[in-house]
Amino acid sequence: MKVFEKAPAKINLSLDVLHKREDGYHEVEMVMTMVDLADRIEMQELPRDTIIISSQAGYIPLDEKNLAFQAARLIKDRYDVKQGVYIHLDKKIPVAAGLAGGSSDAAATLRGLNRLWRLGIGTDELQKLGAELGSDVPFCVTGGTAIARGRGEKLEPIESPPQCWVILAKPPINVSTSEIYGKLNAAGIRKHPSTEGVLRAIREKRFDLLCGELGNVLEEVTLDLYPEVRQLKEVMVKLGAEGVLMSGSGPTVFGLVSKETKIPRIYNGLRGFCKDVFAVRLLT
Repeated sequence: MKVFEKAPAKINLSLDVLHKREDGYHEVEMVMTMVDLADRIEMQELPRDTIIISSQAGYIPLDEKNLAFQAARLIKDRYDVKQGVYIHLDKKIPVAAGLAGGSSDAAATLRGLNRLWRLGIGTDELQKLGAELGSDVPFCVTGGTAIARGRGEKLEPIESPPQCWVILAKPPINVSTSEIYGKLNAAGIRKHPSTEGVLRAIREKRFDLLCGELGNVLEEVTLDLYPEVRQLKEVMVKLGAEGVLMSGSGPTVFGLVSKETKIPRIYNGLRGFCKDVFAVRLLT
């Protein structure tokens, strides 16, 4: 038997850090949603008790360092599953991009193995398992649009943002999330985004208001360390994207676009700066 799962990318419409916690993590408040750029995960049961991962992408680990591998091992150990599994990752989401590609792969693995092995694990329990793997995994288990608090594991589902196009552009650099958070001075953040402003824009289906309320406190760290991300933001604004923000810890920058007719100019203009450019829709 085989099962298939889609693992969509996420973007942060807002990302605020409230303070650094005693456990070393940061207390966050984020509004996240998913876009129609996705990895595809294929899972097939193996007769022997092992986990094998393959991928057409030559740049990702296929062992214990891979979050999908960790997800499979966690679910096998927790539910005493003796069967093995072969997992193939058809990668479309860029790696180390601020788009939660690895987290979404892990979430899709949890969902898929729950079906493959008929374990009957509820959504809440899948999210708790996901929280053991990474802060973005619980959100990726269910997807949609949500406010995330705590380390990112406390989720409050909300309605979808106003439908629009999303241009994603990743410069040819990789950014370490732990490095960016490590260099963030939470007490010295100059400007916090308005989570309530983003929520109001979503409630009122106001695309213009949403574009004006986008915010990410990690930008002040990443943009200083990687000037090419700042340049990418500036180029995207000049090309006509209406709301432009770095997603997560970067380096991917996204632009919200209301009219499809604007897409070719923005897409082609960005291709001069980086090869990883995608024009997608919000998943609503």
